[in-house]
Amino acid sequence: GCILDGKLYPFGEIARTDNCFRCSCSPDDMRCCSLFHTPDGYDKENCKVIFNKKSCDYDVVQKSDPSKECAVYSRV
Repeated sequence: GCILDGKLYPFGEIARTDNCFRCSCSPDDMRCCSLFHTPDGYDKENCKVIFNKKSCDYDVVQKSDPSKECAVYSRV
């Protein structure tokens, strides 16, 4: 298998690692890509970005009330 962040994964396709990556593990190498996109276009003055490990994505919430989401116009 392959080791990523101290955890052993089996050979083959890995749909989702503990750190929100999709990987392919072979005897020669391990290739991974992220399952999330970083928010870029949002109100940076009044909002903040928090990584949501459950959904494997970033939540953009109000600084004054994190229970309220902010509009996101673009992600990279």
